[in-house]
Amino acid sequence: SSGINAEYGGMFVELQLSANLVNIESFIAEGEDFRWYLKVKCCNCGEVPDHFVYHSKEETSEVKGGRGSANLVVKCKMCNRENSMSIVDGSVKAYANDSEQFASVVKFECRGIEPVDFSPRTGWAATAADSSAPFSDVDLGEKEWCDYDEKEDREVGIYDLKSQFKTTKS
Repeated sequence: SSGINAEYGGMFVELQLSANLVNIESFIAEGEDFRWYLKVKCCNCGEVPDHFVYHSKEETSEVKGGRGSANLVVKCKMCNRENSMSIVDGSVKAYANDSEQFASVVKFECRGIEPVDFSPRTGWAATAADSSAPFSDVDLGEKEWCDYDEKEDREVGIYDLKSQFKTTKS
C-alpha cells in the first residue's frame, strides 16, 4: 500500500477533481476556513471508518510526542494509533479545466492515514466565463450546481463532479 512509510516522513496525496463546466471559467475552495470532508484509512491496520471527518487550514491540533501540529489529528478506533493530516501551504488551486480531465485542487501531507473518499459540500467560489461574474458559497454537495449569469443572460453550472486521489513524492 502507499502508506508503508507514512509513520515516518509522511506521504503527500493530491485531491484531484474533474467536472463538466458550463459557462464557468473556474471554481476554487474559498478561504482558510474551507472544510475538506474526507474518509480516511488507517495505514497501520487498514480500518476505514464509515463517516467523513473534516479539516481546514485555520484549525490545528497538537500531534502527540512533540511532533508539531496538524490540521487533522485522529485516533484509529481499531488499533489506537494517532494519525494526522495537514493541508500543504499554497497547494489549494482553482479547477479551471473544461475538458473533463482530472486536475489537482489541494495537496495533503498524511502521517499514518490516507484519504479514500471526498465529499465536496459547500464553500466553493466560482467565476463565470466571459463576464467573470463571481458566485460565492457554491454548494457542490450534490456533485453539481447551477445558477444564472445575469451579465451574459445565460445559465452557468458545474456538473458531473468526480474526485480521485494521487500519491506524490513531495
